[in-house]
Amino acid sequence: MVDERVLAERLIGYDTSRPEELVAAAGFVKGWLESRDIEVRHFEHNGLPVLVAEVGPDGNAAAQAPCVVLHGHLDVVPGWPQQFEPRVEGDRLIGRGAYDMKGGLAAMMCALKDLERQERVRVRFVCVPDEESEEMDERSTRAVVRDGLGGDFAITGEPTDMHIGVQAKGVLAMRIDVRGRAAHSSTPWLGDNAVLKAIDVFRAIETLPFARESSEMFDRPSINLGRIAGGDALNKVPEQCSMAVDIRYLPEQDPEEILSQVRAIPSVEVTRTFIHPPVIVSRTDPYVRALRDAVARTIQGEALSVGRDGASDAAAFLAAGIPVVEFGPAGAGHHGPEEWVSVSSLARYRRALGDFIRALPMRLGDAEGPAQGLKAIEGGLAAG
Repeated sequence: MVDERVLAERLIGYDTSRPEELVAAAGFVKGWLESRDIEVRHFEHNGLPVLVAEVGPDGNAAAQAPCVVLHGHLDVVPGWPQQFEPRVEGDRLIGRGAYDMKGGLAAMMCALKDLERQERVRVRFVCVPDEESEEMDERSTRAVVRDGLGGDFAITGEPTDMHIGVQAKGVLAMRIDVRGRAAHSSTPWLGDNAVLKAIDVFRAIETLPFARESSEMFDRPSINLGRIAGGDALNKVPEQCSMAVDIRYLPEQDPEEILSQVRAIPSVEVTRTFIHPPVIVSRTDPYVRALRDAVARTIQGEALSVGRDGASDAAAFLAAGIPVVEFGPAGAGHHGPEEWVSVSSLARYRRALGDFIRALPMRLGDAEGPAQGLKAIEGGLAAG
């Protein structure tokens, strides 16, 4: 049997924060699958590679069979050179992208091979290069799904510690301009420092009514000051400042209402906004229940549903009417200096995916049985 850890190490070795390394890594994935007699289709989106591979029934049988999408991404946020040299310490595989999400992607690839000979579920593997892109409306997953490469249910392998992510926060990104009054730096009391005002505005945003709300799966929205720039000379009180504020709002919240609250702050002009919808999938969906049972057998315990603080490509599937969850292996530190994934959880994750697909037809046949939904875990689970 192919070792998912070794495969994950190979993927981590590519610095896929860079386009040329993304192309090389995609070539490796394509070659790995094709060397195991799995046909791979290659597309380009904004000059970057998108890979699609399928196993399971063909022809008329495929048209009648349920189709499950296993979705993952190759790209990572930038890291130091040593982070692309994977190392193992005990049960931890450490390296950039180990948790988000090359470990999960490697296990998905292995699961695809494991499932090659089953003939009751069409399994579609989609590997994209741009999940970490800030241009959410331009990502390849949206284009691929829009072009018909969806399915009846999708799993995106974002890190969830073997929990099932049935909710994710929405994104409200804003550029906020704050104006002050210029003066000589030797007499700052004669001016009105726009940079200091901007910081006060951000602190005010953190205290707005929406920021104090909670839900079943999230204890609060997330609010981050991502960029701030102001001033044009050292010896001058800055008269203008711009900042980028990233709000991850609760699925039950209205982003327009949040915008209204922000715009009501004095001296604030919101000059640019971007809204990415939240993810909400029923815990009693038959596919979700089937995955719950497979995970519970694999971890020998109760499968929990979680809300993820971060946004992902899952929303692209929901926009096409396809139920989707985020489900990935255990680990920690994604986007940080010591990112790691549990080696043993990679094996459990691979096994859970295989068990889910093999048992799915029977579980769908029992869909009219008692609706035993997932139990929610308290609070949110951070994600990138």
